[in-house]
Amino acid sequence: VQLQESGGGVVQAGGSVTLSCTISGSWFSVKAKGWYRQTPGKQRELIAATVTGGGTHYDNSVQGRFTVSGSDSGDTILLQMDNLRSEDTGVYYCWVATWTDYWGPGTQVTVST
Repeated sequence: VQLQESGGGVVQAGGSVTLSCTISGSWFSVKAKGWYRQTPGKQRELIAATVTGGGTHYDNSVQGRFTVSGSDSGDTILLQMDNLRSEDTGVYYCWVATWTDYWGPGTQVTVST
């Protein structure tokens, strides 16, 4: 399984950006998928996830501002990011959990003030 993110860059505070993740290869029994974020000086943390049969979950820091979604085919994961803040600056990784976890290489998002 290979994951590749796209859509990062520099965006002004208050603005919006959509990250996309393309999933390729062979996979089955997806338990969950979503997005992690690593901000400067902190560990990578899960910020948005869809759990198979279990709904969608968001970290408190992004609740109400970020939306995770995916294609019906299951080979794309999107993260719509609205009302961006300086503290959202970091590297964003898409993630898929099957019998093991997979991450993409990450894409940088920088929110300028």
